[in-house]
Amino acid sequence: MSENTEKHGFQAEVKELLRLMIHSLYSHREIFLRELISNASDANDKLRFLSLAQPDLMAGDAELKIWVDYDATKRTLSIRDNGIGMNREEAIAHLGTIAKSGTADFFKRLTGDQQKDSQLIGQFGVGFYSAFIVADEVEVFSRKAGEVASAAIRWASKADGEFTIETTTREERGTLVVLHLKEEAKEFADGWRLRSLVRRYSDHIAFPVLMRKEGEASLDWEAANQAQALWTRPRSDIKDEEYKEFYQHIAHDFAEPLAWSHNKVEGKREYTSLLYVPGRAPFDLYQRDASRGLKLYVRRVFIMDDAEQFLPMYLRFFRGVLDSNDLPLNVSRELLQQDSEVEAMRSALTKRALDLLARLAKDEPEKYATFWKEFGPVLKEGAGEDPTNREKILPLLRFASTHDESDDPKTTLSDYIARMKSGQERIYYLIADSITAARGSPYLEQLRAKGIEVLLLADRVDEWMMGYLREFEGKRFKDVSRGDLELGGLEDDASKAAIDEAVKENKKLLKRIKDALGDRVSEVKVSSRLADTPACLVLSEGDVGSQMRRILAASGQAVPETKPSIEINVAHPLIRRLDATRAEDEFGELALLVHDQAKLAESGSVANPGEFVRRLNKLLGQLMTAS
Repeated sequence: MSENTEKHGFQAEVKELLRLMIHSLYSHREIFLRELISNASDANDKLRFLSLAQPDLMAGDAELKIWVDYDATKRTLSIRDNGIGMNREEAIAHLGTIAKSGTADFFKRLTGDQQKDSQLIGQFGVGFYSAFIVADEVEVFSRKAGEVASAAIRWASKADGEFTIETTTREERGTLVVLHLKEEAKEFADGWRLRSLVRRYSDHIAFPVLMRKEGEASLDWEAANQAQALWTRPRSDIKDEEYKEFYQHIAHDFAEPLAWSHNKVEGKREYTSLLYVPGRAPFDLYQRDASRGLKLYVRRVFIMDDAEQFLPMYLRFFRGVLDSNDLPLNVSRELLQQDSEVEAMRSALTKRALDLLARLAKDEPEKYATFWKEFGPVLKEGAGEDPTNREKILPLLRFASTHDESDDPKTTLSDYIARMKSGQERIYYLIADSITAARGSPYLEQLRAKGIEVLLLADRVDEWMMGYLREFEGKRFKDVSRGDLELGGLEDDASKAAIDEAVKENKKLLKRIKDALGDRVSEVKVSSRLADTPACLVLSEGDVGSQMRRILAASGQAVPETKPSIEINVAHPLIRRLDATRAEDEFGELALLVHDQAKLAESGSVANPGEFVRRLNKLLGQLMTAS
């Protein structure tokens, strides 16, 4: 080892990722070539962009290309670019660590099952490290554009937990990756095999991918790909397979996209967009500060990887390319945030993205069900954040429902309205911690008895979202756990009269319960909701629900105090037992027990579990003694 050679240990996550890839991705191992060529393409793109301001970076080598070469005898494969290159510090940072949000979550979700873990790895993205799927050792030679030949570096590793880096001399600008192939991977030192993979995975790369012409010791190179940016070609000339492969290139994902939309806009503004709906969610989907956005080009010149200004946050799962003829080549993130042209494109692209989802929902409902499972809670954010497009978003929402026993969200708002009973004026819904909890909720008892359908919601975003929704197709939304049920034409005169009579007959009982519970509740009422449960707590329309209270508390924010009312099922045996209790201390204990039961049903917890258990055991003891 020379004096300027340093040995470094990989970041712990890199070690684990390498181990998993080597042992879990055998059936997908050919993706390494796509990943390495994509990296080379990105390096060329970055140099082309930087050279706009610094033309000297291209000095002596203005044609950006990618070279793929092999030596079957030595069992080596090399991928070279003449792009931006890396210096010593960048090589250590880029090749020794995973700078990706969601890394910790990725490792938590690993199961030890190679087949399942291989899917997770693909979802996470593999990048440069995929080289070790087929190589015992990987060497990287690189010289950064604009630096002297003697400042080049050599990086090397055998995936044994360490890598070395040293200074060397390199005349060519850019990066050369040399793979020393494993015996069982020698097929990748074959010209025909490599050409077929380049055509399959990298035909759309905007730079020529050069390989030596067939023939012994040929010194002539020829392009193995079309070297034409896919989005610049007419849609009629592009096969579905090409669209799918291009998605895998830009998303670094070996799963296929669910759908895509390719459009060219001409007139006042000229730009081309290619938007993709991924088949599965990335690990950092719910980290709102994670990198997101489209790959931005201006007149075919790459500008940035994650231009988030062109789609709203709730569509952050979309992947794709935007190529504008109107933006300046020196555009920056700051300029994008202030540009009126950008705002106009954002509006148009948002509508196009929502239209794509609408087509997917209409034409391929099974694929849309997959989309909803992966991205539904994120799309729900748009119902609150984007009032301009709310009417487009609402038909895309999916709900579980009391209409069927499946916990899968399949019901649309239009489905619900089509099934509404005669005289029904409200869209009823209930928010709970889980769909199972919602189905067992006492708030549904009378509605279920009357055959009234209720939408069931359980995502963390649901209470927040429903706070922004007022109506759909003229029907107002109604939370069945708040305020009056507002049954309107669904409630007959006999039912109303029965409630009024129950209030008169139990006036004294309601007052006794209120006195016993004190400030725990705002009032005590006879319930029109309950059939089998003794009591339930009911929030007012403006109160913060239990789901939102937990979210606020978990984030360290102040939680507003709420004082619900309690509704009593006066026909329930426990309430009749309560009414018959004459000793005030025993009445108070039993009233508190009824309250805590209602609190458990409403929020899943009580303020003092020990006291609740004590009261419950006392009551059970009394019942056993009486029997």
